[in-house]
Amino acid sequence: MKILGSGKANGAISILHAVGIGKGCSVGIQLETKVQIVDEPNKVNGDMHRLLDSVEYFWRKEGLPIPDEFGWQVESTIPIGQGLKSSSALSCAAFRALNSCSWTGLSNSEIADLAAKSQIMSKCAITGSMDDNWAALEPGWKLVDPTMGASESIIIQGKMDESLSVLVCLRGERSLEISPKRFLEQRQIFERALASIMSGSPLDSLSSNGMAVSAATDDHQALRISNLCIASGSIASGISGSGPAIAIVCFEDDAESISAIIEEMGLLTIQTRFASSIATVEEVA
Repeated sequence: MKILGSGKANGAISILHAVGIGKGCSVGIQLETKVQIVDEPNKVNGDMHRLLDSVEYFWRKEGLPIPDEFGWQVESTIPIGQGLKSSSALSCAAFRALNSCSWTGLSNSEIADLAAKSQIMSKCAITGSMDDNWAALEPGWKLVDPTMGASESIIIQGKMDESLSVLVCLRGERSLEISPKRFLEQRQIFERALASIMSGSPLDSLSSNGMAVSAATDDHQALRISNLCIASGSIASGISGSGPAIAIVCFEDDAESISAIIEEMGLLTIQTRFASSIATVEEVA
């Protein structure tokens, strides 16, 4: 098969869950999805929501050029269904691959808008995950209003210390249904997380947000693990997205000991870092 276009996007962790207070914030991490467009149909495993079909639908709806016959190839290091923004990464990488293939020159904000539409259509996201899309496309964090178009959605943004380690604690597949009403009941804690972002303390927000999500989903284990990690030296810890993965931020020197504590519970950890630069496309011969 011949490769016609290629795009990449990163996974991310939550700083503020958009359902809780109507504003969302995520930050990219160095877990990656790569999508290639090939010159013949190709079966893709793991796309349970048929997200790639939605990507193709909105690309065609915009009247953008597309090969008469093509297929997708997907490679990813992002665990699916864990709250690590695998859907945002897949849709953004797929749109970047189409962008590469068709030489359409779409901006990151245009891709973020298309990714939001495709995720809503495929029922991967309630709000369109605009904060997650930005985190998949660009390094650093952005507090966004998901009701706005991508180019107007950014309220405030900043960078993360790239020397810090990010530990991702995996706890199996998500089993809980997300209730927006339960999230709204935790508004006071979400407001505390928002205040931390506005004052320039996104890691404080990560922990407060995790506390609110734990309460909204009755995930008492997540709260216990997060508190244990902070007591053991981590800077911040909390559920990412709607879970069940837990994001733990710590100094590199503490990463091994904190990972060992989690693994003693029989849980798996992945060690990574905040995304520093995110490739848009690859050169295709």
